[in-house]
Formats: sequence, structure tokens, C-alpha cells
Amino acid sequence: MAVIHNTTMSPTKLALLTDWLPKQSWYVGHTDSPDLVRAGGFRLDDPEGEVGIEFMIVVDAAPQAPVAYLVPLSYRGSALEGVPGEALIGTSEHGVLGTRWIYDGVHDPVVMEQLGTLLRGESVPQHQSESDTPDPTVTVHGTGSDHGVDVHINRVLRPSDAAQTASGYLMAGWTWPNGTSARGVFAVAEPR
Repeated sequence: MAVIHNTTMSPTKLALLTDWLPKQSWYVGHTDSPDLVRAGGFRLDDPEGEVGIEFMIVVDAAPQAPVAYLVPLSYRGSALEGVPGEALIGTSEHGVLGTRWIYDGVHDPVVMEQLGTLLRGESVPQHQSESDTPDPTVTVHGTGSDHGVDVHINRVLRPSDAAQTASGYLMAGWTWPNGTSARGVFAVAEPR
């Protein structure tokens, strides 16, 4: 199980994302300086214990209508080889673990493998900020497939309670800047 350290990171995740997010093709903001706030998320465990995996929701409070983004993150003790340059969000000094290479999780094979196991019902989502604590607010409707899945991550989140037509999907919640809660589909999966 992943251990959550109560420590500092410099620069912070929000600072790194504030610079990185506007450069992404799926960014819908109108400024190069979003006003990001943490709004929710959950973690997955790497069975090898080497990669930190977090599905972070940030809300850009700058637009008239706030926008919620899902950013899967991987935290590594060394650079990840064989990924495109834009996959690296940045590096940060962790108060306990030292330098962390932080990647956009869609480019990290460990993140995508563990998301697949979650969607197949083979792993348990973990609380974002508490060690060894399942997160019961994350709802998984698994594919039931043992042959792998093709996964699509919804980067811009929209509130939705509607059932999906995909074979598997993942729903979770976040909090808007005004304090209201929302839930939506984070990822959908189809068996290969």
C-alpha cells in the first residue's frame, strides 16, 4: 500500500500544473494562467511500490463558469524512459523522498495498467490523502474482461449521473469552488 507522507513539495503540484495545463490540447481555459484549486481525487497502488499514482481533480476558478480537469499523475524516483517530452509535468523536491519526476499518467504504463485493473474490478481505489484507506466514493462499473481494456480518460469533467454505454466506467466526485459537490465519469473502458 502507498504511504502518504505529510510533508512539503517544492514546487507544489498546483504550481507545476498551473504552468503545464494551459499547454495541453484539451485545455478549455482562455488564459495562460489558470487559477487552480484542488478539488478532489483518489490514488491507486503500484503493486511494485515504485510509482506513486494519483488521479487529481483541479478546478480552474478563473473563468466565469469554473472548469474541472482530471489529471492522472505518476510520481517517480527517476526519469521515465521512452515517453514523449510533453509527458513530464515537472520535477519537485519531496520533503521525505527527495526529487520526484511527475508525469502525466496517461503516458505512464504503470498508471494505465493499474487503471485497467481498477476498471476490471481487480483493485481498490484509495483515499487521496490517507494511507491504506479505501475510497468508497469512487464507483467502478467493471468490464469483467480478463483480456485487457482500451481506456479513455475524460480530461474535462462534467457533472453526470447518467449510466454509460461503455462496458466499464469509473465515476467519482469533486468539489466546486463554491463548496457544492459534483460527480462525473472519469474514465470509460471497452474490452479489446
